[in-house]
Amino acid sequence: MATVAVALADRSYEIRIGSGTLGALGDACRKLDLGPKAAVVTNPTVAAHYLAPVTRSLEKAGFDVSTFEVPDGERHKRLNWISRLYDHLVGERFDRGCFLVALGGGVVGDMAGYAAATYLRGVPFVQVPTTVVAQVDSSVGGKTGVNHPSGKNLIGAFHQPRLVQVDLGVLATLPRRELLAGIAEVVKYGVIADAAFFAYLERHVDRLLGLEAKALARVVKRCCEIKAEVVAEDERETTGRRAVLNYGHTVGHALEAVTRYRRYRHGEAVAIGMVAAARMAVALGRLAPKAADAVASVLARFGLPTALPKGVSKDALLEAMGLDKKAKAGHIRMILPDRIGHVELVSLSPREVAGLLKTL
Repeated sequence: MATVAVALADRSYEIRIGSGTLGALGDACRKLDLGPKAAVVTNPTVAAHYLAPVTRSLEKAGFDVSTFEVPDGERHKRLNWISRLYDHLVGERFDRGCFLVALGGGVVGDMAGYAAATYLRGVPFVQVPTTVVAQVDSSVGGKTGVNHPSGKNLIGAFHQPRLVQVDLGVLATLPRRELLAGIAEVVKYGVIADAAFFAYLERHVDRLLGLEAKALARVVKRCCEIKAEVVAEDERETTGRRAVLNYGHTVGHALEAVTRYRRYRHGEAVAIGMVAAARMAVALGRLAPKAADAVASVLARFGLPTALPKGVSKDALLEAMGLDKKAKAGHIRMILPDRIGHVELVSLSPREVAGLLKTL
């Protein structure tokens, strides 16, 4: 099993990456002195495959386990479901000595984490990510939250997990579309921080699409290493360093919002957003056209969308982008690449962004 440390002083924790690790979850939680009660938050799709082994592992380690299922899908990441989760925790008489387990993808992880951050002003939680996007990105770093009708993740809190337990074997049951959507976040890490890693992805598209074990393990570990480094430098986005992780997300989140979270998987929207940001960087003279073409090419080879869809209002996109969490003083702040392996936070006026959107 590979281990990546997230160094945050007294909030430090490990990301444990391996295959067949679900059965070891209970012992890992016991070593963290968690307990005595655990609430496993999941969704019906994941529960059908993995709830039983996770529950068995926790119970074998001596924990009293209850479960709570949220509906599958981004559109359900709302406060009304958080309220129902609170009701469950109160009904099970959860106190501050108990903990939550997020068993699922990014939606489940964000919701369980936000509930853990706010229930009794904070209880521990553990991430058990079951999608590519969750394993390489959303389960690490302590960002938790839910959506608002006006925008994605506008309601949330920073709350670090006590452990991230990654089982690569669960990806075998992941629907193809979800697998591809997750790879968008993998490509993101190459663009923002590691040109050699980006080149590795270009060379090994087929191995990753085939879930070749060694390639998959290498990719997940490298993504987690990059995110751990960034989070350790800027846990709460106070210096601007952590904002680089939002490459592709300004347009991507806006696209999700204007299509009511029904048309695109998160990674699909981010793929479109990454290409849009690269093309904008070219238009601003910040990036060579060849580099933007490389970003679009590798995403397309992974079967991901790369262009804004016809029929989506660019005025609506601009309005949604104005509600992005990075927006400041009336300006839209975007992460734009200046080369493969490096990006910068750039502040643009709404008028400038409107003009750039017209060029896409």
